[in-house]
Amino acid sequence: MCGRYASSASPEDLIEEFDIDEDRLLDVTRSVLVNPQDPPAGTPDFNMAPTKQAPVVLTRRPRGEPDGAPTRQLRLLTWGLVPPWSKDTKSGLRMINARAEELLAKRAFAKAAVSRRCLVPADGWYEWQTSPYVLDAKGKPRKQPFFVRRGDGDQLAFAGVYEFWRDRSKTDDDPLGWLTSYSIITMAAESGLDRIHDRQPLVIDRDQWATWLDPTVTDPDVVQGFLEGGPAGRFEAWPVSTAVNSVRNNSDALVAPVGEGELHGVVDPETGEVIGGE
Repeated sequence: MCGRYASSASPEDLIEEFDIDEDRLLDVTRSVLVNPQDPPAGTPDFNMAPTKQAPVVLTRRPRGEPDGAPTRQLRLLTWGLVPPWSKDTKSGLRMINARAEELLAKRAFAKAAVSRRCLVPADGWYEWQTSPYVLDAKGKPRKQPFFVRRGDGDQLAFAGVYEFWRDRSKTDDDPLGWLTSYSIITMAAESGLDRIHDRQPLVIDRDQWATWLDPTVTDPDVVQGFLEGGPAGRFEAWPVSTAVNSVRNNSDALVAPVGEGELHGVVDPETGEVIGGE
């Protein structure tokens, strides 16, 4: 966790929801993908996967104004953090998530945790429940995907950290000489969601967005307070089609609930009841 999520809000909606000062989604940015992103970066994506570029909210000083006041920006960042000391960008695939328990101590994330925090807008995330009762065609425990979102319908925002990596083979003024990437912070799953998976993303509530994004808030104790997580019971979850297993599939049908007749040995996250028998 978290390995897939849905992010379908339009740029206009994100600008309004997050009170964005600078829309920089059209900036020339470096991607690690070999082929063009599909759907294109910055458009609705119901199957956001690692290495893709996704809209991310962060606070930085405006370009060309080193003494200017920080502004809240909407940018496209690559999912999978590449530390500035990496020799290449391949490490990003191993750093799509940052464990809250290790964030302030781990070399790859510690500096970003106190000065380069971000919010990752999402509709919700996918998680796969391993059935304790039913095997698949290969004789392995069947995995049932679930979609999880805020139960109150409010905008969901994952806590994240980001970094800049420079390609030394390119000139200083080449925008493709820089890769900006992010990780989603995860924590132990709360009661109920732990029946789906033992981890969940750290979600920041709206009234805490400004403090989390503030680059002048560098006290590790303040950051640690966020890493304890928010109140339990904010989320709802339901089983969805296994079509989400393939990144080639991408539509709002991926987040639609599936009927009980399609479930086999699935544990209800609310009640613990087994649906679909053994």
